[in-house]
Amino acid sequence: MCSGNQTSQNQTTSTDFTLTGKHAALLYTVTFFLFLVALTGNALLILLIHSEPHLHTPMYFISQLALMDLMYICVTVLKMLVGQVTGDHTISPSGCGIQMMLYLTLAGAEVFLLAAMAYDRYAAVCRPLHYPLLMNQRVCQLLVSACWVLGMVDGLLLTPITMSFPFCQSRRILNFFCETPALLKLSCSDVSLYKTLMYLCCVLMLLAPIMVISSSYTLILHLIHRMSSAAGRRKALATCSSHMVVALLFFGASFYTYVLPSSYHTAEQDMMVSAFYTIFTPVLNPLVYSLRDKDVTRALRSMMQSRMNQEK
Repeated sequence: MCSGNQTSQNQTTSTDFTLTGKHAALLYTVTFFLFLVALTGNALLILLIHSEPHLHTPMYFISQLALMDLMYICVTVLKMLVGQVTGDHTISPSGCGIQMMLYLTLAGAEVFLLAAMAYDRYAAVCRPLHYPLLMNQRVCQLLVSACWVLGMVDGLLLTPITMSFPFCQSRRILNFFCETPALLKLSCSDVSLYKTLMYLCCVLMLLAPIMVISSSYTLILHLIHRMSSAAGRRKALATCSSHMVVALLFFGASFYTYVLPSSYHTAEQDMMVSAFYTIFTPVLNPLVYSLRDKDVTRALRSMMQSRMNQEK
């Protein structure tokens, strides 16, 4: 009877995947610290923007970016941290599919949001007189809604197809979360056609935002070059440089993961790049935007002073 139960248990758990990202104690400590920093930074930025009325409209895109990063790092990193504490690094096929769908949705939405933010910077710098009309609250909400919808299309399109393949090889995923390329390596069926289609889908998905971002910043840099005032040039560059850095980091990691041929990939490099855009980018975004924006730092100081006065 016991032997039968053990066999049944093995059969039910044999379909689970095992996440085999590196779990050394020092690496776990660093990851946990960065997770807390990202969680605190993005949550504080969202709270600050929504609690200060004068930040609602100009910081609307940044609050959405912080929300995406907050959800993104919880979806991808939290399971790994919990597994390190409990010692259970397995994840069920349904859990793997949900994790994949959520991270694809959030990553896709962030790609398009960065493009919307680039257009916002173009309108602010190159069309300042028309900016209130071009980027009013309704337009911002429509753009953000479109970003979320396009991200959901990405997640709902790729996840069911990826999870439909038979996984008859080792179910040890060489990553700390269910990333599509790492999961496809475990399939024993021919996935070459799907990889080609996914490659084309990712290229098209990245191409449109890259064109919007590059066009926006080309026009911005052209205008900055024509400015006679050194102070005006510095102000325009300060307005756009933080977004340019974030966009380059995120798109660079996405390009490596989904566009670069598999011959250029190794398991260690894939995990490092995955860690970069799932952990470091959510940490950097609130720091970059909050430290470079005077309105945010002023609002933060005001909020801290009011809290201190309440405690007194």
